[in-house]
Amino acid sequence: MTATESKSTCPACGKAARGRFCEHCGTPLESSGCVECGRALSASAKFCPQCGTPAGARRAPAPATNRVLIWAVPGIAVLALVAFLIGQRVALGSAPAAADAGAAPLEGPMAAAPFAAGAAAGARPTDISSMTPEERASRLFDRVMRYGEEGKTDSARIFAPMAMQAYEMMGPLDLHRRYDVGMIALVSGAADVARAQADTILKQNPAHLLGLILAMKAAGARNDAAARAGFEKRFRAAEVAERAKPIPEYVDHKADLDNALKAAKTP
Repeated sequence: MTATESKSTCPACGKAARGRFCEHCGTPLESSGCVECGRALSASAKFCPQCGTPAGARRAPAPATNRVLIWAVPGIAVLALVAFLIGQRVALGSAPAAADAGAAPLEGPMAAAPFAAGAAAGARPTDISSMTPEERASRLFDRVMRYGEEGKTDSARIFAPMAMQAYEMMGPLDLHRRYDVGMIALVSGAADVARAQADTILKQNPAHLLGLILAMKAAGARNDAAARAGFEKRFRAAEVAERAKPIPEYVDHKADLDNALKAAKTP
């Protein structure tokens, strides 16, 4: 007979018993440790003399919320890491867009133009360090116009100040550049800037076709139908004579002239 099978008297019911627990009432027959503080308890102890915990008590299982946290915390950490990596990738993708624009924040007279910043998508990394100011301005003009045609107003607005600064860097604006700057402003929602450029063009040449087109568009943007009709009338009257002149911007913006003429002839 082993030590665990030796007969003893149950401290609870007083009956003869053997083994580790009383076969009559289930009381432990051997000493054990307190589940709270670990102190050794005698077989007859009902409470721990150290911390008062009932003898034979079992440690309560961890609450369900704690078990959830045990799994949730690593999960949250993984999600945070994924979000961080995605953010880094987006940031790296945005850098080429700024590099493609090739310009710092707008300074000088154009800085007061009311442009709202937006996120530009679809930019590709391009080295423009070898471009001339004219090439850079032309590239940015085409980009803003394309965004305008695609209805991507936010993207047009983020590149518009850069494009306008590129034109400023070329020196004093001639009539051709003023038209380009005015169109950039118009597409970006700055009708007042477009109107100011049109007024300047028409002061130097009241019959300048591009100036009249810009004035028509600016009037339309501010819902001034009477002003638009007046500029359209002047455009129709000057179109034949002006297009006969060897003016470079008329060649560069032939599509704009053709579209304006078609719209003016449409009842």
